[in-house]
Amino acid sequence: MALMTVRTDQALARQIAPYDGRITAARTLALIIAQPTKDQAVAVRLARAALRREPTAIPALVTLGLAAQARGDTPKATRWFGYAETLSRRDSQTQLWMIENAVARGDVPATLRHYDIALRTAPELATLLYPILATASADPQIRAALARTLARRPAWGESFDNFLAANAADPATPAQLFLALRRVGITVPDPARIGTINALVAHGRADDAWHYYVADHPDADPRRSRDPRFTATLAPTVFDWVPANEVGISSAIQQGVEGGVFDFSAPSSVGGVLLRQAQILPPGTYRLSGHGDGIEQAYGARPYWQFTCADGREIGRVVMPNSSQDNGKFTGTLQVPAGCPVQTLSLVARPSDAIAGLSGRIDRVMLEPIR
Repeated sequence: MALMTVRTDQALARQIAPYDGRITAARTLALIIAQPTKDQAVAVRLARAALRREPTAIPALVTLGLAAQARGDTPKATRWFGYAETLSRRDSQTQLWMIENAVARGDVPATLRHYDIALRTAPELATLLYPILATASADPQIRAALARTLARRPAWGESFDNFLAANAADPATPAQLFLALRRVGITVPDPARIGTINALVAHGRADDAWHYYVADHPDADPRRSRDPRFTATLAPTVFDWVPANEVGISSAIQQGVEGGVFDFSAPSSVGGVLLRQAQILPPGTYRLSGHGDGIEQAYGARPYWQFTCADGREIGRVVMPNSSQDNGKFTGTLQVPAGCPVQTLSLVARPSDAIAGLSGRIDRVMLEPIR
């Protein structure tokens, strides 16, 4: 009965089993946490009594450590918490105190060591510790030490990567951390990698995003579009071909033996973006070319390639021909003006009057400079 009750009512549990050192220890910790000043003397007395009955009662050791810290006696608190950690590294209160103590001493390796222990032994502490660690990782010294910790592949590593990518105030912070991990052969999970690159572009840091992108795509050329035959295997970032899948539209990249193909369809009277890829082309003249199949529409209903700046300005358009024309090949010229450092190339469907709607496929497309 006492062992069940102690989870919610430590005082009642101790009344039921006052002889049990474990239960008395739980009562002392509840007292000092609830009233650290008022009940400190009572908590200390009970903690010592608990240890006489049960020398491995970690809550009693934590109580004595917290009491010593409250009196400003850090050396004694360190001894109590050190003893508690010697008995078990699974006590969350002990690890949290060790983290705070290491931070106060400016000991980054010790701080991260206790972060690692706490997150491995008590994963629920991620809610408390991830935001603090994410903020601290903006510091280059801490970020370098954190990279070494993550390089050991702790169980919480991928979860933290995803959290950092989604919550970092500056997306450059996760980008720098992930690049450091990549240099030692650690693969960052796709959501973190994609989220970081896309966030950098959204924050106007396209050059930083590209620097991170080419770490995974060393052959990428900023002067031309990528993956002309839809063969990419990594999950797509904004710099890759991304099917839009707007409401009512079906679009997907299918992998084949000799390359990939982009299939799309839309019902009658439905239009929208089918496919897009971000570009960072320097000012100049470019050729868009490729090959499509299965497109048969009136001129005003044919899909087209739209070229826009990051601010939404359209700077070019190439209408797709019907596949019966020139064997489905298409080509066009696009101009990148000054003051447009980031562009988006999109395939757009126009509403069709055809009963069957719009459908087709593209097996090759390339945007490259005209020499």
